[in-house]
Amino acid sequence: MLVRLRRWLTLGLLLTVVAVLVPDSARTEADYALLKVERSHAVDWPRDVVWMLALGSDARKGQSMTRSRADSIHLVGVNARTGNGVIIGLPRDSYVDIPGHGRDKINSSMVYGGPQLAARTVQRLARVRLDYVFLTGFGGFAWLIHHLGGIRINPPQRMSGLGHSFPDRQQWVNGSKALGFSRIRYGLPGGDFDRSRNQGRVLKAGLQRAREVADNPGRFERMVAAAVARMDTNLSPAEMYRVGRAVLTIRPNRVRNCVIPGGTGSAGGASVVFLNRDALSRVMRDVRRDATLDRGC
Repeated sequence: MLVRLRRWLTLGLLLTVVAVLVPDSARTEADYALLKVERSHAVDWPRDVVWMLALGSDARKGQSMTRSRADSIHLVGVNARTGNGVIIGLPRDSYVDIPGHGRDKINSSMVYGGPQLAARTVQRLARVRLDYVFLTGFGGFAWLIHHLGGIRINPPQRMSGLGHSFPDRQQWVNGSKALGFSRIRYGLPGGDFDRSRNQGRVLKAGLQRAREVADNPGRFERMVAAAVARMDTNLSPAEMYRVGRAVLTIRPNRVRNCVIPGGTGSAGGASVVFLNRDALSRVMRDVRRDATLDRGC
């Protein structure tokens, strides 16, 4: 407990210091964005529970990270009191209502209105109050995994694509291979649903690795400082500390990885995913207030 408290205090001091170094939200060349979700009014909510929308931008070189389609969309809930957590994948082609823009693929919400509109879309869809939205692109994702020293993944089947091959066993991968594993869709039995599940596996492995790195005195703090220097944010030091504390208190073996099921079809001439709304409602009723998935996905 004393070691954990010392880590929290060190992290809090670090975030307070680096807050003055964080670029403002107008900076376009940042590799990450960590933003407080805009809300029109306060909502009573358990303060031990943090809900974040994790987005992976599909931006290519020369394109805006915040106004390109989202390649990866996951609701991440963390209970800082119990260490429980849940990762809920929403396939990027899910056909949903986007506030002010009618029905479209959920990944288009980023194009229409950036991370904040993506957060509003997911909040309305899942009926959950989001605290933060975290966004990164391909390069930022690979950099983060690299500076964690790599992660362990355990593919459910042999996979190959995007210049990488993965046997069906536990293995250590660097940032580039982790990115490839997250993006492969073709050849997977469940297509985009399986890809979303693999992305959840990578998120869970990243949380596990962050916990391990945090036990190395000074290393986690140096990594956080380096990441924050490459980040756009509107969070106060206290809010950044809350996010960091949630990461340090989570127990990866208590994190459930879930992808909302659905069926494929077409709309407006495009291939889309129609989410199973009953399944989504059931999962969200289970996890909304404690970020704990007690029943099946």
